[in-house]
Amino acid sequence: MSTYTQILYHLVFSTTNRERSLKAEGRPILFKYIWGILKEKKCHLYRINGVEDHIHIVFSLHPTISLAALVKDIKLASSLMIKEEKLFPFTSWQEGYSAFTYSLDAKDNLIEYVKNQEEHHKKVSFKDELISLLDEFQIEYKEEYLF
Repeated sequence: MSTYTQILYHLVFSTTNRERSLKAEGRPILFKYIWGILKEKKCHLYRINGVEDHIHIVFSLHPTISLAALVKDIKLASSLMIKEEKLFPFTSWQEGYSAFTYSLDAKDNLIEYVKNQEEHHKKVSFKDELISLLDEFQIEYKEEYLF
């Protein structure tokens, strides 16, 4: 292969209506399942974590895969697995997602940020976190579509 890329993504998406259904005891199973999807798509996972209503995934995207296709595959497959395994009282994932790219220099700090999600959300709501990320990356948004 003669295509070389290095794109570090930070992907964030939530449960529908921010349902607090991703209970702590089931999250490791969900995260391992999503890791398997990423491996199958030849993407490299750096860190995955989340809380009851949303997850964060830090990964490098393989150049043959589009971000939208990967997110669709993750959401469809994990939703099906959650329901088949009765892992959570789960309805579905939100319709959209947020994705941000970072330089490789930011990787370690980003991994630590995602690693410490439970502690982080004792102080900061998901809404405030998402708005902060959107503002940091100068992404225009309509607040009615955030929640």
